[in-house]
Amino acid sequence: MPVSLVRDPVVGSLLDDAPCGFLTFADDGTVRVVNATLLGMLGYAREDVIGQHVERVLAVGSRIFYQTHFFPLLRLHGRAEEIFLLLRARDGSDVAALVNAVRREREGEWVTDCVLLRIVERRKFEDALLRAKREAEEARATAQASQHRLEEQAVELEAQSEELRMINDELIERTEEMEQARREADRANAAKSEFLARMSHELRTPLNAIGGYVQLIDLGVHGPVTDAQREALGRVDRSQRHLLRLINEVLNLARVEAGRVEYRIERVSIAQLVDTVFPMVEPQLAARGLRAELSIDDGIAAHADREKAEQILLNLLSNAVKFTPAAGRVTVEAVSNPSDPSRVAIRVRDTGIGISAEKLAAVFDPFVQVNTEQGGEQGTGLGLTISRDLARGMGGDLTAESEPNVGSTFTLTLPTA
Repeated sequence: MPVSLVRDPVVGSLLDDAPCGFLTFADDGTVRVVNATLLGMLGYAREDVIGQHVERVLAVGSRIFYQTHFFPLLRLHGRAEEIFLLLRARDGSDVAALVNAVRREREGEWVTDCVLLRIVERRKFEDALLRAKREAEEARATAQASQHRLEEQAVELEAQSEELRMINDELIERTEEMEQARREADRANAAKSEFLARMSHELRTPLNAIGGYVQLIDLGVHGPVTDAQREALGRVDRSQRHLLRLINEVLNLARVEAGRVEYRIERVSIAQLVDTVFPMVEPQLAARGLRAELSIDDGIAAHADREKAEQILLNLLSNAVKFTPAAGRVTVEAVSNPSDPSRVAIRVRDTGIGISAEKLAAVFDPFVQVNTEQGGEQGTGLGLTISRDLARGMGGDLTAESEPNVGSTFTLTLPTA
């Protein structure tokens, strides 16, 4: 027998005007009450729903859900909250709704009161959820791809690290080989210097004997000497002196390379140094018709080994005379270095044939002769090498500037005294 749940006309009017659907059904599914809001939502008349099974207003999927989940849940717990159901409208369309339901006993019968809230923008929410799901899946795929790339990069970095370790090991091995080669070269160089020193020493003894016997013969100790014989003895004496000078240069180089040169550093007057050396080259200057100019600042002095400073200056002057044509000029200047007061500069300048730029870079290398076209007696090419080494051994240096067909300037710098 139908149960009237709304007897008060005012209450019935309020229920019909409520902004949400309302429906009451019995445990057998028969609809007892339905408000105007739900009827308008679905397009039904009241007589189309009252007394009918509640499944009449449910879509097919929701009917199955009602049988398997919704009603069993009500019977077990007596209530259900925010259950999503698809309602079937009169025109066959689906209407989405959220349902809150309470099962209670009323007038001896168990009934369920349902409040149904229509979900107007459900599709938008579903699309947003699907879009979010796709974005999450894409992000996960991107993260997996990034992780895969990172793993590949890690493998590549490990391979590069291994390669770098191999290169480092190879560099260490090569460094050891180079160090071994350097030690062997040092030993070979030391052996060479020792050989040159011994050879030069052994050669000087018979050469000095030759010079001595030439002088004895020239003095007539062994009998009269004719003019022709005296001329021949002169040639022998000049050759002996030239050969002795060459051997002395080799010996000096061997001593320098072996580090056996000892320096006696003292205060040396530059004016006295030039006065001592210059007379040694005056005969050559006169013979070649060269003009000499001296410009020595008074009171200039240097800390140097006097004998070795004389050797350097004599070598520079001899070269200047040798490579300056007749009527040329050789100048010696000695000044305090204005850019470095701790240094004295001695310049030997000539107006000779000069040295080309490509040859000037090698002028201090051993056994290099940059002006062999001049003819005459040639040296060993060690004079400038030894001179620069001696200058550096005294805390100074020897540098060169030159221009072909203009002349050359060699500058000896020494610590100021």
